[in-house]
Amino acid sequence: MRLATRDREIVGLALPAMAALAADPLLGLVDTALIGRLGAVPLAALGVSVALFTLAFFGLNFLTYGTTAEVARLRGAGRPQDASTYALQALWLGIALGVVATVVFVAAGPLLIRAMGATGDVAEAAWVYLRVRGLAAVPVLVVLVGHGAFRGSKDMRTPLWITIAVNVGNAVVSWLLVYPFGLGIAGAAWGTLLAQTAGACTFLVLGHRRFAPPGLRIEPQAMRRIAGISRDLFLRTIALLSGLLVATAVAARMGTVTVAAHQIARELWTMLALVQDGFAIAGQAMIGTALGAGLVAEARGVAFRLVAWGTGFGFLVGVGYLALARVLPGVFTTDAAVLVAVGGVWGMVALLQPIGGVVFVLDGILMGAGDFRFLWWSTALAALGGLVPVCLLALRYGWGLTGIWAGMIVMMIARAVLTVWRLRSGRWAFAVDRRPMRPPR
Repeated sequence: MRLATRDREIVGLALPAMAALAADPLLGLVDTALIGRLGAVPLAALGVSVALFTLAFFGLNFLTYGTTAEVARLRGAGRPQDASTYALQALWLGIALGVVATVVFVAAGPLLIRAMGATGDVAEAAWVYLRVRGLAAVPVLVVLVGHGAFRGSKDMRTPLWITIAVNVGNAVVSWLLVYPFGLGIAGAAWGTLLAQTAGACTFLVLGHRRFAPPGLRIEPQAMRRIAGISRDLFLRTIALLSGLLVATAVAARMGTVTVAAHQIARELWTMLALVQDGFAIAGQAMIGTALGAGLVAEARGVAFRLVAWGTGFGFLVGVGYLALARVLPGVFTTDAAVLVAVGGVWGMVALLQPIGGVVFVLDGILMGAGDFRFLWWSTALAALGGLVPVCLLALRYGWGLTGIWAGMIVMMIARAVLTVWRLRSGRWAFAVDRRPMRPPR
């Protein structure tokens, strides 16, 4: 494939995926902006609750990544029926896991909040939010599967429009519930729950039309294949989230102002990290399709071009963050102490953008290639061996929020070094199981 043709396909897939990814965290950002103006205590409570809910959201994101990669490979191999069967089994798995997550949040929410280090008014407000938001676990996981199925078929526009509609609805309903109806932090949780449920229903309707699965039954062989693909992705995600959860727990133990500032910095970092992931999603679809068709040389060429795009975009985002240093934090809070704390780590948040531009694209390339085992151990090494020790040292020696974000930089540099080494080795291109899935008829 010519370079210009590759670039057009990369941009054509990455831009709508990027827009959808930018819109998706707005659910959390809207809540942060609405609650942040109620004071530092509600904002700190939101930070603790969102960190716990994110554990379910990202801890089970193998439903998206695994579905994207496998649907792309099966369609690349000329087996659209198998791709539909796989997507359906992923949906059943997502629903089952969502029910379990809801039960855990409702039954053990107060214990989880205390384990995060929240106490007093912060813990009470966090439980008000979490016990409502926890009901959204099933809709969230249905949406994850929907994103993966459409992305794997190289349709990035449908998830984009659904995400935009969900976010507009969330902003309007949450504002009404928080302020005119006076529900405070509970209103934000209800607004988000209603918006995510509407998004899940939309994906179910459109997905049934697009993929037209042969039936609704569970296929044991297909489910075993999902389990095999998901295992390493799940372990990778848990390792990463464990590191991020420790960072939030350390911030909570440093005081209300610190955890509130960390919540703002983390939300803004996550938003731009996900935007950059648009190139990673393009990589999952393109690499998976190419290797499914046995086009190894084409996959390698696409991979190196994707890295160039991701790196360049990461530098642009970092410069943009530095330019908006005096603007963005003020959108989420008017508390002077919190703003000062955020400003102290703003340069670190900006520095992470170009590093992330390399890491996130390579994650997508290796996922598209099915190189999940490498992703698991390399991410675990960076998060548990890099981020966690630095955060614990920051708590022990009083380094404050700066110490926590120094740990974030250590983790991302380690991930960059390991994934670049893997790309250059060429071993990832042979990691795909090209045998077609043959569920029983």
